[in-house]
Amino acid sequence: MQPRTTGNQSGEKLLNVLEFIILKGEPQRLQDIANELSMNKSTTLRFLKTLVNTGYINQNPETSKYAATYKICALANKVNLYTELRKIARPYLEQLAKIFGESVNMAVEDQMTSVYVDVIRGSSQSLVTVQKIGNAAPMHCTGNGKVLLLNYTDEDLDRLIEVKGLTKYTEYTLTTKEALRAELEKIRKRGYAYDEQEREVGARCLAFPIYGDNGKVIAGMSVTGPQNRMTDEVLLPKLEEFRKITLEISHRMGYQVFE
Repeated sequence: MQPRTTGNQSGEKLLNVLEFIILKGEPQRLQDIANELSMNKSTTLRFLKTLVNTGYINQNPETSKYAATYKICALANKVNLYTELRKIARPYLEQLAKIFGESVNMAVEDQMTSVYVDVIRGSSQSLVTVQKIGNAAPMHCTGNGKVLLLNYTDEDLDRLIEVKGLTKYTEYTLTTKEALRAELEKIRKRGYAYDEQEREVGARCLAFPIYGDNGKVIAGMSVTGPQNRMTDEVLLPKLEEFRKITLEISHRMGYQVFE
């Protein structure tokens, strides 16, 4: 058991303040929060300011009382969404693994990165260190990342480039906004994305989007393998089957297409 450091004690106290306000269910005064949690006012106020700044609580300017916002609900809903998505998608991932005979995975966006939420490993050791549940990958040079970027506006792309950059991993990586934007337009028109050795030399990836009830892309599903096995001759005849699978998952997640 690790010793409790000052840092993690502070983290516990911060969470205690948040939990107290949520469980009370009504706005609370600074003094009452401090008394109930046996903390001094200055420490309590510091934690409250952090929670206000991060959007988890707000302070009524008239009463000075603190109340929880719906941010925590939004996070809980996202967890529920991804749990339900993974449960629904798992049999389809297994089906794709049999169809292609390669690694298949599903990823969602988290803080401008593509995060793997389910993986079925193929026989190839390609990308074995990358494709693990919970691992993050850049969005501009991966198949799943590109389909997740279909949600981005031009301003969103600017923000991604500012915060994350367009790191060059191989000679094939797209490293300019113009190249990435042109690639996204191609993906929108054809409905799927490729990673053409952009993350790792010798590896090729094909990805389709999964849509939610609001019409936005909520996940990407992809198949990845060595370039010499992931040829057009192998992939193109299976595109429609892949498309139908991701569309069926989308429908089960509430997505509807109105003619």
